[in-house]
Amino acid sequence: MAGLHTLAETERQVEARLDHKNIDFGAMAVVSNLFRAATAVRNHLERSVLAKENLSWTAFVVLWVTWIWEPIETRQIAVEGGFSKATLTGVLGTLEGRGLLTREKSKGDGRLVIVKMTPAGRKLMDRLFPEFNTEEKYVVETLGEAAERQTADHLREITRHLES
Repeated sequence: MAGLHTLAETERQVEARLDHKNIDFGAMAVVSNLFRAATAVRNHLERSVLAKENLSWTAFVVLWVTWIWEPIETRQIAVEGGFSKATLTGVLGTLEGRGLLTREKSKGDGRLVIVKMTPAGRKLMDRLFPEFNTEEKYVVETLGEAAERQTADHLREITRHLES
């Protein structure tokens, strides 16, 4: 149970509270359960994998995006990670202080900052990501392969719809 009430209790209470309104309960259930699942997954991965490395979810996302796309501009990391430039600046400072990333001014445009992994950062991600993926497999193990593919497809469709 993530909160004080179970999912079933919450859904019953919401329906009882809002049944007199013209509400699309199906759409509401998808969005609220998507949020609740995302929060549960994030909390699980922070506790099971990231805490051992003293990494927050945001720090891991910064490392992941940089690891995949390096070299990358800070503004691109913020967009890919879905957080503000102010949040990113603090996280980059922490990760740079730990020797996992470097920042340097762009040679083409001095206003832009380019982020790269250090060898220690690459080593951390090479070691950490397989463990992270093991926990990702645990998160979806009750779905089965077909439902896993369908769920991924449905979530991609929601994302495409909102990004278009």
